[in-house]
Amino acid sequence: MDILKLNAISPLVSEILTEESYNISDSAAAPVAVLVRSADMHEMQLPQSVLAVARAGAGVNNIPTDKLLEKGVCVFNTPGANANAVKELVICALLLSSRKIVRGINWAQSLDGDVAKAVEKGKKAFVGREITGKTLGIVGLGAIGRLVAGAALALGMNVIGYDPYLSPALAEKIDSRVKTVSDLDALYAASDYITLHVPSTPQTKGCINKDSIAKMKNGAVIINCARGDLFVDDDVIEAVKSGKLDRVVTDLPNKKLLGIDGIITIPHLGASTPEAEDNCAVMAARELKDFIEQGIVVNSVNFPCLDPGAKPAGKIRVTALVKATALPDALKAASGDVKTATRGEYAYLVADGDKDCSGELEKVAGVIKVRLI
Repeated sequence: MDILKLNAISPLVSEILTEESYNISDSAAAPVAVLVRSADMHEMQLPQSVLAVARAGAGVNNIPTDKLLEKGVCVFNTPGANANAVKELVICALLLSSRKIVRGINWAQSLDGDVAKAVEKGKKAFVGREITGKTLGIVGLGAIGRLVAGAALALGMNVIGYDPYLSPALAEKIDSRVKTVSDLDALYAASDYITLHVPSTPQTKGCINKDSIAKMKNGAVIINCARGDLFVDDDVIEAVKSGKLDRVVTDLPNKKLLGIDGIITIPHLGASTPEAEDNCAVMAARELKDFIEQGIVVNSVNFPCLDPGAKPAGKIRVTALVKATALPDALKAASGDVKTATRGEYAYLVADGDKDCSGELEKVAGVIKVRLI
């Protein structure tokens, strides 16, 4: 089976999608699946052969997930695979924003003559502050946010976290020293540093604006290694220029944010480590393999997630994506051991039986895609 890759990807994917069963290529005409990192897929015309798309990374802004859902194409991401790399960059950003390191390095590179003497005379211009004892507010306590919390605690910081979507199971994984709040304004008011770890959604776009900044401490620092559109750029720039914000560090720079004193721009290096790229690629490949060969859906951003386990020996497995309203009729058409999961207006069904029920399922109104495995 052919897998189309739209970007260069770690060769470790071949350890999962082995040559015996798969051919990974950047020119496959009728691929069964697509591997992608940053390529924009919104205008792509995918072949009918595509069953799934796997993004080697967490964000899926470059993929038309809703459009693909309507066609029965499952979209996966790899949450947590690059979390450690991003965590390390956030810790770096904390230090860069506190110690005037970037400005000091640039100045030191310009020195001539008696450098040692010039350094001792001029270093007072780059005095910074320590982060130990300061309060870090973490907006979003997913895989990255939780790692950042642990690292900040180890560095002697006080940590406040906010995440209205945190499940009880994940909440138990958070260090007990992290104070979680249900009011984002309370986090803003108490934090010396604020780091953002949320996706780009209609609710989060532009969430850092003049109104939210007004609720922050004077001299606060904002770190954004999440999504560029969380900022209202003009409001952030004005806050830095006025001194309301002491520093802003962003891993998602744009032209507006360049060349402004107090804004440190990093060229999107959050997940740019070989370790993170390997982790993301391997997870994406494993998701595709499990879905193609077993119908297992884990870490999908558009399908209902369902892990029915491996297909039982001697059984026929049929899967179906259906409108949730059609699920009762689909259940009547399915046979054998049937498992289902629902997400919003859609349901996913896996049936393990002694006969092929795919033909019966295809007759049901509201069934989007049926697959015999």
